Amino acid sequence: MRQIILDTETTGLDPNQGHRVIEVAAVEMVNRRLTGNHLHRYVNPDRDIDAGAMQVHGITPEFLQDKPRFADIAQEFVDFIQGAELIIHNAPFDVGFLNMELRLLDMAPLPTWCDGVTDTLAMAKALRPGQRNNLDALCKHYGVDNAARTLHGALLDCELLAAVYLALTRGQESLSIGLEARSAGVAQAAARARPSPILLPASAAEQAAHADLLEAIARESQGTCLWSAGPEAV
Repeated sequence: MRQIILDTETTGLDPNQGHRVIEVAAVEMVNRRLTGNHLHRYVNPDRDIDAGAMQVHGITPEFLQDKPRFADIAQEFVDFIQGAELIIHNAPFDVGFLNMELRLLDMAPLPTWCDGVTDTLAMAKALRPGQRNNLDALCKHYGVDNAARTLHGALLDCELLAAVYLALTRGQESLSIGLEARSAGVAQAAARARPSPILLPASAAEQAAHADLLEAIARESQGTCLWSAGPEAV
């Protein structure tokens, strides 16, 4: 199973107001193990960045001046996520921005390229109702070291989210293992409970009747019965 942990940083909060993606990171996980394969790109948005957004991620317009536009990385991005399940914290935010970037390039929306999107924020809210479920709070709850996270950064956040996602879904993995063990135990118990077959030998009268029947068949077939011709005829 191939999954991609994904995160973006943006110029603001609303793509419908012209805000753009300025950083995208995607970290590959196969069968619940990080492969070390990842995609990380900064993007020149060709617009200003809101002051509030800069306080969150620390990325400035000056830093992005020599970076590629989203059009330059779009194909590389969709190729990387092709066919994978996307794991995103607060997925509607990132999906909305990425869909807008793809729409501006007349490219198909995100669900066309991936095999579904899982929102870890929605998962955390279901497991921890009424509690803080941002990434920092979840790192603290699950014992994930986030000391290096002084500012939001897409690549670091992906790596932290991967650890949080594994912790969030560890119960499902245990449940699966438990069900497999229970099924194996039921099968073993059924095998032990199965009664041994009872062998009933034919009586002398039944054996005589059977011999008479074979003799009658041999007469009717004029000696062409295979069992009466010996094993070399078979």
